[in-house]
Amino acid sequence: MSNQRIVPILASSTSSAPQSLSPAILTYLSSIASNKLPLPYDQVQELHSYLSTTSKPQDVHTQKPSHETPLDLHQLLQYITSGQGDAMIPLEEQDLSYPLSNYFINSSHNTYLTGNQLYSESSTDAYKNALLRACRCIEIDVWDGESKSSSTEDNEEGEEKKHRFRPHFPHSFRKHSSSKDEQTAKTSAAAESLSLPTPWMSASTAARAEPRVLHGYTLTKEVPFRDVCIAIRDAAFVTSDLPIIVSLEVHAGREQQEIMVEIMEQAWKGLLVRPAVDEDEQLPSPAELLRKILVKVKYVAPEKVTAKVAKATKPSVQRKKSASSSSSSENQGAESKVKTKKSSIIGPLSAMGVYTRSYHFKDLSSPEATVPCHIFSLSEKKLMTVHESHGPSLFSHNRNYMMRAFPSGTRVSSSNLDPAVFWRKGVQIVALNFQKYDAGVMLNAGMFAGSAGWVLKPKGYRGNRQGQHAAVSEESQSDAIIHRTLSLSIEFLAAQDLPLPTGDRKPKGFNPYVKCELHVESFEERTGEAIEGGGKSKDGEYKHKTKTHRGTEPDFGSEAVHFSDVPGVVDSFSFVRFKVQDDEIGTDDLAAWACIRLDRLKCGYRFIHLLDAEGEVSRGMLLVKVKKSLS
Repeated sequence: MSNQRIVPILASSTSSAPQSLSPAILTYLSSIASNKLPLPYDQVQELHSYLSTTSKPQDVHTQKPSHETPLDLHQLLQYITSGQGDAMIPLEEQDLSYPLSNYFINSSHNTYLTGNQLYSESSTDAYKNALLRACRCIEIDVWDGESKSSSTEDNEEGEEKKHRFRPHFPHSFRKHSSSKDEQTAKTSAAAESLSLPTPWMSASTAARAEPRVLHGYTLTKEVPFRDVCIAIRDAAFVTSDLPIIVSLEVHAGREQQEIMVEIMEQAWKGLLVRPAVDEDEQLPSPAELLRKILVKVKYVAPEKVTAKVAKATKPSVQRKKSASSSSSSENQGAESKVKTKKSSIIGPLSAMGVYTRSYHFKDLSSPEATVPCHIFSLSEKKLMTVHESHGPSLFSHNRNYMMRAFPSGTRVSSSNLDPAVFWRKGVQIVALNFQKYDAGVMLNAGMFAGSAGWVLKPKGYRGNRQGQHAAVSEESQSDAIIHRTLSLSIEFLAAQDLPLPTGDRKPKGFNPYVKCELHVESFEERTGEAIEGGGKSKDGEYKHKTKTHRGTEPDFGSEAVHFSDVPGVVDSFSFVRFKVQDDEIGTDDLAAWACIRLDRLKCGYRFIHLLDAEGEVSRGMLLVKVKKSLS
């Protein structure tokens, strides 16, 4: 066979379709066409069905489909290089009529960061990139526009503050003059007494200081809150009309919260969800919220807001009168301190949380746990604790009500939890650090591939279709869906156009091998026992790898890996992950990868299209033969 590439006549010019084939791959396809490597019978039928809909009648062979009949190489090339030859089954059209709690939502944690959690840059581009990649839940950490000692008092959103490290260092350490401090205190006290925002002014200019976005208690760089809101507006509905959820973690003071509301109302005009009469009775469906932005923010009851305002304007301690001027001064100082105390979340900001009210999690039997529009946000560690103590109740809750899981704050390198563990608990929003392409992000790609960021849960995981009030039951995830035994074999034939690891430029020094990992549910997940690793992202429970080869177009010689009699498998929550790595001394760098949900993995001879180490679509692909059975 010649070493020249051949250019097949493609049925369509899709981005994933190869424009030419390597000699090794063409050799295998020629053997398939001549029946030296016969197509499985089901795939022969698929081939003829494809040709009957894409070719002219006179061009289609009229013989009865058979795995013994030689195939026309030209027609085989048309078929195998089309979408039909892809190893991943296209996602079925989603039914968008269920309440919001019946979907898994593609979600980002600390979306603004471009790298690690300690000192990386914040960027509006991070929001654009996430939204353009079908992320539908993004996070904004909001802080005061100027650093003031009182600005972050009592203004964290519950549990996530525990996962911070150290105060954010302001850009300027200049001290204001005492006269300016006195004037600011008087202005603040007066504004508080009228429940009005303080007119914040920058220390160096006459411009109003506006909230900023950054990772608090770290050295991460900031970005203006207004710029973030505009970036979200511009990218929110470019690739999908499905709703997005903006998760606010508010560390700003009351004055800056007023400005936040103003900015969001301006930037997202016409996109925000407005309160509905039945908001407290049921959740709407995604179909009812097309091209809408939902704000997830801490909920404060209106009467609680009123009480806080009253408390902030009334001294809590009455002192006895004194002839001493110093005593009088002390009394006035105490009153001033009471008046200027910040409230947690102001009413207008809390009111923006329509259908997505964030409540502090106490336990699953609290009154808040049956409010239709509540969302509990729990760290991975806290969720594992609830799994061990109230596993069935946790699963039952998540069939009808919303929950969000987020990575531990100790993940300073932007590593991730294992999202599949939490999806299997029914958690709708599993927020991941998109800054790093580790196992967690790869599994996330497998779950949401080809979707618009909302994926309907399997039947056993869905709740009341009408979204009505539902009590927490004791039904567990082991009862909700059938678990089966899996046998899977994957035969690697050849590859082409493999991308090099990030920073590498010399293909001759590239020594690739393929690591194949199977991610499935563990026994402990179903029984409520402690899960190994505590839900941390890790290698698959079963893994094999090929021999090492050389160059970007290796011939694997039909080397096969086998996963035999794997118990307790739910194919819609199991994943096959392929990693192409460079065999080196020390750490083997990642070159390319793909992740396919098991129920979407096609049998037969297929192409696996690869992403590079940065998560970008590449021309790289693997030719494989897949055999799969579930019993």
